[in-house]
Amino acid sequence: MIQLERVYHHLEREPSEGARFLVERLWPRGVKKERLELDGWLKDVSPSTELRKWYSHDPARWKEFQRRYARELGEHRDAMAPLLEAAREGDVTLLYSARDEDRNSAVVLKGVLEQELRRKSRRSRPRRPTVH
Repeated sequence: MIQLERVYHHLEREPSEGARFLVERLWPRGVKKERLELDGWLKDVSPSTELRKWYSHDPARWKEFQRRYARELGEHRDAMAPLLEAAREGDVTLLYSARDEDRNSAVVLKGVLEQELRRKSRRSRPRRPTVH
């Protein structure tokens, strides 16, 4: 299961969170690095600086942001590899810093990761023999 949590709410790891990854290009303001319990800080999985600045958390740009960010992720699949690997092994929590809990890059990333996991699990299932 992939969960989302705002970094400011969860500095310490909870057992139910599984592997914890910060998925922001910039370190969250006011958070000391030694206080945040992480398995990784994946800057390269976050939106490009240009896209992040263009979006600027404008709700009117949300749909287009989702499309553009998903395209960026598709072009940089290797950046998602640690997240996909961790999700195959257990629970994963994506930590983000945005105030808007419904319209942020972690929401899009979670959707792309879940889609990728479903796609790979369909491919790895053994095929049933056809009966004639």
